[in-house]
Amino acid sequence: MLLKKWGRSIILITFFLLPLSVQAETLSKQSTQPLDQPTRYMALGDSLAAGQGALPATRGYVYLLYHWGVFDSIPNTILNDAGVSGATSQLVLEHQVPQAIEAFEPTDITITVGGNDLFTILDGADVTTVLGQFQANLTQIFQALRTALPNTRIYINNLYIIPEIAGSDQVVPLFNQILEKVAAEFNVPVADVYSAFLGKKGLIHRNSVHPTNAGYRVIATAFAKVIKPH
Repeated sequence: MLLKKWGRSIILITFFLLPLSVQAETLSKQSTQPLDQPTRYMALGDSLAAGQGALPATRGYVYLLYHWGVFDSIPNTILNDAGVSGATSQLVLEHQVPQAIEAFEPTDITITVGGNDLFTILDGADVTTVLGQFQANLTQIFQALRTALPNTRIYINNLYIIPEIAGSDQVVPLFNQILEKVAAEFNVPVADVYSAFLGKKGLIHRNSVHPTNAGYRVIATAFAKVIKPH
């Protein structure tokens, strides 16, 4: 009789422990699975990427895209703004692209470039030479990023006209034609900042080439329209 009771007890203990062991095994398997990787957003480019003219600088379009959660929720997004005032397409290619490839390995990249290349024309440089070099540099930028970071989403904005600078309305469209052509070759969406700024007042500081806070909001909105969220 005593043996029967013990036998019954062992069966009951085994019955109740079995689900626990299965549950523990399931949890063990779950713990070995990789956690979701954070979204890593990196901005490349010139003073616009750096937020120059915004007050404070965190009102620039890069930080607006981050704070708006355009790429992903803020807790799941890591931001690296590599934008440098005065950067040309050559400097972006030589200094910022290697940072993206070798160090940060972003999931998403925005690029603002071409404005400082354009200014060399306005200062008297040969138009054909500058445009040709810009096209070559931009091609190499996209090529390097696509090769090293094939799964990274890349976005670029076109340039806006600066009414106070003579000749800007003639040269900017030439840059944009090249920019949009090269971007299409690498399947890079273009944020249409040119159209968003055209004919608008209060988007650029007086006696400056840099956007106001309102201008940066317009740039961020143009990017948000083409960015694919995670």
